Amino acid sequence: MLHSLSFRQKLFITFAVIFMVFTLMVLGFQYNREKEFRKDQLENTLDNITELANNFIIKQSLQDSGTFGRMDSLMEILPGPDARVTVISPRGVVLYDSEVSELGSMENHLERPEIRSSVAYGHGSNIRESATTGNMYYYYAKFYTNYFIRTAALYDVSVRDFLHVEKIFLIYLLLMFLVTSLVLLFITRRFSESITKLKDFAIRLRRGDELNQSISFPRDELGTISSQITSMYKELNEAKKDISIEKNKLFSHLSALNEGVAFFSPAKEKVLANNHFIQNLNLISDQSTISAEKIFKIPEMEPIVGFIDMHLQQTGEPVSGDLPQTEIDLQKGNRYFNVKCVFFQDKSFEIVITDTTKLEKRRLIKQQMTSNIAHELKTPVATVMGYLETLQRNSLTAEKQKYFIDKAHAQAIRLSELIEDISTLNRIEEAGDNFEFERVKLRNVVSEVREQLQLQLDEHHISVQMDLSKKIEVNGNKSLLYSVFYNLFDNVIKYGGDHIEVHLASYLEDKKYYYFSFANTGNEVDEKHLSRIFERFYRIDDGRSRKTGGTGLGLAIVKNAIHLHNGEISARKYKEKGLEFLFSLGK
Repeated sequence: MLHSLSFRQKLFITFAVIFMVFTLMVLGFQYNREKEFRKDQLENTLDNITELANNFIIKQSLQDSGTFGRMDSLMEILPGPDARVTVISPRGVVLYDSEVSELGSMENHLERPEIRSSVAYGHGSNIRESATTGNMYYYYAKFYTNYFIRTAALYDVSVRDFLHVEKIFLIYLLLMFLVTSLVLLFITRRFSESITKLKDFAIRLRRGDELNQSISFPRDELGTISSQITSMYKELNEAKKDISIEKNKLFSHLSALNEGVAFFSPAKEKVLANNHFIQNLNLISDQSTISAEKIFKIPEMEPIVGFIDMHLQQTGEPVSGDLPQTEIDLQKGNRYFNVKCVFFQDKSFEIVITDTTKLEKRRLIKQQMTSNIAHELKTPVATVMGYLETLQRNSLTAEKQKYFIDKAHAQAIRLSELIEDISTLNRIEEAGDNFEFERVKLRNVVSEVREQLQLQLDEHHISVQMDLSKKIEVNGNKSLLYSVFYNLFDNVIKYGGDHIEVHLASYLEDKKYYYFSFANTGNEVDEKHLSRIFERFYRIDDGRSRKTGGTGLGLAIVKNAIHLHNGEISARKYKEKGLEFLFSLGK
């Protein structure tokens, strides 16, 4: 049915519904506000009577003497002829009632709604018929530790009228709604007329009909807009060729939009620049700026600026498909950038700044790691070869042969562990997304590690104290989490010494993370080494590390695995002699 309505009818209905909803919201709010205000006024009067009664009881020591009947003298001076006062003991027994003389006939009042509310909130109110008098009352009660004082107003016509909200505000809203409806009717009629003519005009343009300037639009803002559209249509046709060139420029470099990209006119004025361009420009420059044109004043950009000036001075247009371009690589501090400039047919040009820091650092890390790997592999390989050559060239006793074979086997195991650690580290860094994540109970993982290494722990007399709840569960890869705790325990076994303690605990958690402490009393590490112990192949004591068989990659694996689980890790001294790792794991 709604589809059959005209635009004007739809517009009017929409405005009317919106205003009606708003009116009802205002009405509801004001009605409740006025009702609560009048209720508060009545309760304030009853509260004053309650306070007067309490003061009278205290000054006349009625609580001690039990002569609450003397309160009749107070009732003669209280405001309001219909006020009723009742004093009730904490057990619900009525001690006094201004309208009932036979108190023994009154039932226990402890379960009255207003009494229960006063116990919970200090005061309470209720409207109901009195079981004693048979009249309707508005009750108000307060609790004074040793007794309740309840006041009541007879809920007659005068009280109901007092609490009733005046209807003049409702009448005012209704009149305002009617007036607004008439105004909306008038406005939507004029607005609909302009919209209808605009629609007809747009349909004719869509069909390609010849423009007719004689169309008469209303003399309002929409009419002015319609006239401007007609003149703009011709200008758009004339600008079509220019738009096509700009379109080709944008599509040619769509792949670079994630980098710092800026287009400039032949006068070196910025046409378009993205946020990455300004950001990279500020990283290269010594001064912050929001102007893309500052690129022409940065000393590091002189080769690019020289290339631009040379081609701006040349006559003729570049051949399409063979656009002049140049690029440079530069370093600023510890960051690396690639800057490329491309000229277009109309001598406008584009500059692309790419932050290659990650790629460059990765290249340097791989280069350094390759060098370290070669160095680390050289020692065990040379040792194995030496032992084997000794076995080949010398006639040795069976005992000596076994000695050299055992030594060669130990170096082969070290070589295998080194290759395995390198493989694990590469998989974490380069293919972290390929690890499958699931819900893992961390205590089970630690127990498996502890069981695996129990013989070594006992051999070195290392005691383990673990405070991990069975409820701790993280979203992670079980194999990597096993590797984290295995390497931490292995680090203690190899470098911690004998007769030491290991303390593992979860000391904190929030909505996103669990926080852990892994400490031991044996690893004595100088402060200067703490910031570097997570580096690949970093050894605090090179001779000692090689003697104990460490690969130098254990803590690097720990750090990268924790990062893959959205966590962080750091190290610090533990007590007088020891080392503590503090790390987090994402829930």
